[in-house]
Amino acid sequence: MKAKLTSLLLLFPLVCSSQTPDGKEILKRMDANLTSDSRVFTSKMIIHGRRSSRTVESKTWSIGDRKAFTEYLSPPREAGTKMLKLEDALWIYSPSTDRTIQIAGHMLKQSIMGSDLSYEDMMEDPTLADQYEATVTGTEEVNGRPCWVLQLKAVKEDVTYASRKVWVDRERYIPLREELYAKSGTLLKKTELFDVKRIDGRWFPGKIVFKDMLKQGDGTEFIIESIEFNADIPEHLFTKAALR
Repeated sequence: MKAKLTSLLLLFPLVCSSQTPDGKEILKRMDANLTSDSRVFTSKMIIHGRRSSRTVESKTWSIGDRKAFTEYLSPPREAGTKMLKLEDALWIYSPSTDRTIQIAGHMLKQSIMGSDLSYEDMMEDPTLADQYEATVTGTEEVNGRPCWVLQLKAVKEDVTYASRKVWVDRERYIPLREELYAKSGTLLKKTELFDVKRIDGRWFPGKIVFKDMLKQGDGTEFIIESIEFNADIPEHLFTKAALR
């Protein structure tokens, strides 16, 4: 009897580990991978238009989801363009006009440099656990990886996407695919994440492919070329004076 009880106790952790975690726990684990106190990264967007593709390179400094400063490095036509996000405000400096303008209201829905990302996407709060309630609806495979399928519903009014469908890697707790919906139920965008690597104790994608479902073209590849988490960033960078 004692031996049988011992066997059951040894089996208990295995049974527990195979159970489906609840949606809130999955979101928290995703946020632990994708968010950080600060980060500095260089990236390039490969924008696949109807007739041709072009590449835009940039460097971004950010603190949490509250502050971000981006400088575009190439091509020459875009080089020197800068963007500053402070809380819920967004400014852009254009070297060709030597003007700084604030992006607000309906302008936030416009495309960034012809890509499949909008200014609204840039403003979005990445901390999903604070913005959505999540329900696990099943399991599926994405690119050979077993995933939890989550249905997300916004708990705040001012979020960019009212609902999402997310395929989350069951082992690494990182989204591999997303569908982003408007309040009306219209599918607005799809994303896929690739080249997931272990960086500073977290799983992080090397490439994200965005597809605006209301726009022609073959999507936009967002490639992270280098990234440093929890970096020291000078505070003066997050000022409108730094735009010039």
